[in-house]
Amino acid sequence: MPKYYEEKEEDGRACAGVREDLIQCLLETPCVIQEGKNPRQCLKEGHCRSLQVSFFECKRSMLDARARFRGRKGY
Repeated sequence: MPKYYEEKEEDGRACAGVREDLIQCLLETPCVIQEGKNPRQCLKEGHCRSLQVSFFECKRSMLDARARFRGRKGY
C-alpha cells in the first residue's frame, strides 16, 4: 500500500500509488543501499518484481479499451 503524507503534493498521474511504492521499494533494497548500484540495475536483477508487475499491469490497463468500463487496475 502507498505511504501517504499530509504535506505531500498530490500526484495526478495514472498509477501514481504503484509508482511510488515501486520507487520506495527499490530505494530500500540492499542492492541499492549496500552495493551502491543504480535502482534500474537492481530492477533488472529482479528486485521488487511483484510491484514491477503491478505497475506494468496498471500502465497496460490504460491502453485497454475495456478499462473505460472497469476502471484502471492498481491504486
